[in-house]
Amino acid sequence: MTDTPLDIPKLIDYRPEPGAFADRVILVTGAADGIGRQIAEACAAAGAVVVLLDKDIKGLERVYDAIEAAGHPQPAIYPLNHEGATVKDYGEMAESIRDSLGRLDGVVLNAGWAGTLTPLKQYDPELWFKVVNTNLNGPFFLVQAVIPLLEASPTGSLVISTQDASRAYWGAFGMAKAAQDSLLEILHREHRHEGGFIHVNGVDTGPVRTRFRRAHYPGEDPASLPAPEDTVGPYLYFLDPGDPAITGHNLRLEGHLPIRPLPPDYDG
Repeated sequence: MTDTPLDIPKLIDYRPEPGAFADRVILVTGAADGIGRQIAEACAAAGAVVVLLDKDIKGLERVYDAIEAAGHPQPAIYPLNHEGATVKDYGEMAESIRDSLGRLDGVVLNAGWAGTLTPLKQYDPELWFKVVNTNLNGPFFLVQAVIPLLEASPTGSLVISTQDASRAYWGAFGMAKAAQDSLLEILHREHRHEGGFIHVNGVDTGPVRTRFRRAHYPGEDPASLPAPEDTVGPYLYFLDPGDPAITGHNLRLEGHLPIRPLPPDYDG
């Protein structure tokens, strides 16, 4: 990874100036809820046209409506499920973005699905393939499909939501997330020079108050965790870096994020 130091507390509070993302197109996976939704809405607030990708169509429609109601640039919805998507599907997605929007400047790989927590000796092979497709194969083929668009952007950026899930019972999800760290490093090394330059960075938020977290830690008090909206600063910073040195980072935010009281309308 890069040796360029970054001030994590300052990045957590980072918000671009209004209009800073104007004329930029940013694709966010897992955009229907949680951290992905917060990133998508923050990018739209900064002036970006956001491509909302998720398997949850109703959730995507809610995010779309919220962005439109706020008066931000009209987003695009692209329903897609990494679990069953093919290489052809990702190629068609890239062509659709090129044909309808003309460019792609940033991608956030945030979608994730862990299946169930199971000891490896009991892990169902069918579930294994589904989880690996969702968290590794699908994201890789998506990136491969959009690399030409990112290379054509003056400041093409890829940000991966990383996670240390190398723990007992996390099985295919833990191994796929470890592989995403390698994906980040390989892409950074391959695209850090002029010509095909792309900024490639990662953000590991640590535990956050999301539905994903609640599903796997049902006994945990959500009031003890930071909110998704407090994680977006580093993503926004990485999505529009003016400095070519800002690449190859994999920030760990745990311990830096604020813990705020639950809002009155909190529903999990």
